[in-house]
Amino acid sequence: MIRVLIIDDSATMRAILMSRLSAERDISVIGTAANAAEGRELIKRFNPDVVTLDIEMPGMNGLDFLEKIMTLRPTPVIVVSGSTQEGNEITARALALGAVDCYAKSDRSGMLQLDDNGRLANLIREAAQVRFNNRWPVSPKVVAAAQRSANSPGETRLIAIGSSTGGVEALQVLLKDFPENCPPTVIVQHVNPRFAPAIARTLDLATAAKVQLAEPDMPLRDGNIYLAPGGDRHLTIGGSSAYYARLRTGDPIAGHVPSVDALFHSVAEVARARAVGVLLTGMGSDGARGLLAMAEAGAQTIAQDEATCTVFGMPRAAISLGAAAIVAPIERIAQHVLRQAA
Repeated sequence: MIRVLIIDDSATMRAILMSRLSAERDISVIGTAANAAEGRELIKRFNPDVVTLDIEMPGMNGLDFLEKIMTLRPTPVIVVSGSTQEGNEITARALALGAVDCYAKSDRSGMLQLDDNGRLANLIREAAQVRFNNRWPVSPKVVAAAQRSANSPGETRLIAIGSSTGGVEALQVLLKDFPENCPPTVIVQHVNPRFAPAIARTLDLATAAKVQLAEPDMPLRDGNIYLAPGGDRHLTIGGSSAYYARLRTGDPIAGHVPSVDALFHSVAEVARARAVGVLLTGMGSDGARGLLAMAEAGAQTIAQDEATCTVFGMPRAAISLGAAAIVAPIERIAQHVLRQAA
């Protein structure tokens, strides 16, 4: 039985969330709280498996409370977000602080949906599998030699990154060491497409390079990092010596659209040995076979280690296939990536 605590300042929303979860045989709502103070006491008393957290609350806001949770008592948190632009920005920051995933209260039009088709329950089940290991502090360890070499003459390099659960937080740690002139970098992060623009802006604040959403047939240039916009399109790479982004509709691959496997397979085909592939924290196996394809094409391949993963699913799958030449903690991966890209 998965024990869930609901924290939301709206009595109506608490009732709706409780109704949706109470219908599930494997989920038990052990309590509800109207604010951070009540939530803190209930977390101490019941030690829930998963917390749903409204981050737009009076008093101590949800972001400050989330930061305290992740610092003092790391617990899987599902952020419950409104439909406003401000809400999207706050949700992106919450994911960067360590929230496992986000759940939208309403659809794009702002209307509250009466039936979410079990989405919240599935997010709860995934979050319950998260085990927080050592949380590595974000500290500036820019490798000067690697940064200088990133702009050295030679064949154009391409960096491809895949991540899922816990990925926004991991990407912040990884990208903070990327220099302003980093090789073109493409990222597939599993996320609700509604939050992708805000996540791109959040990551842009964490790095000297420019982070933006990939657009169809967009040329990939040095100093730029391109995030898949999500939705019903896969992000792949085309070109030869000069690369460009391709956004194409397609069926799920490894259960996902966009898929890390789709990105990595395309990079293996067009960039081959001129690429570096990185697979970060995430549930499932998306990206494992694609990373193997990159390795077989001569690319350098890196996977995040178990100790620093929020969920050691995708990296574990890649390692078990022999796809990762390097396995490293998140705070060391930028160093490896930039050296391999030189």
